[in-house]
Amino acid sequence: MRTILYLMILGLGMSCSNTSKKNDGIEMDSEIKDTVTTESLSTSRMEADLKKKGYQTFSYKAGDTTYLMQQYYMVFLKSGPERSQDSTEAAELQKQHLAHLTRLYEEGYTSLTGPMGDDGDLRGIVVFNTATQKEADSLANLDPMVKAGRLVVEVHPWWVAKGGKLK
Repeated sequence: MRTILYLMILGLGMSCSNTSKKNDGIEMDSEIKDTVTTESLSTSRMEADLKKKGYQTFSYKAGDTTYLMQQYYMVFLKSGPERSQDSTEAAELQKQHLAHLTRLYEEGYTSLTGPMGDDGDLRGIVVFNTATQKEADSLANLDPMVKAGRLVVEVHPWWVAKGGKLK
């Protein structure tokens, strides 16, 4: 363990020594420049691939970083008009609802899913990673809770940087 820690510190020190200051700015060494160029090419390829598949995207550069933005679809699951199911039927619908959401996630159609923390009209949110709003709406409406009228969906386009993370 001590050896690994030593090697990590040594590697960090060596990587820091590869950059040199020039006037007020920082000059990148050729290895770092190559990495930035490779990242830009990678972003361009990813954007082209997404566009070919019908996704809405755009990219922009801020400093040395290129951001690839993709349109996702945020689905709000709201209380539906039919909430009179008995507890057994409601429990079965909930089981089917969770199975549906799990399948969508496993098949790559969704990125985030979760219930709300209160008992309001908004019951949950699902972020769909689909090429079109129509596809997100269709998949959301296949939910057994929606079919039973216990939930209704509201779909909105949402722009997010590829690779973004919740903090």
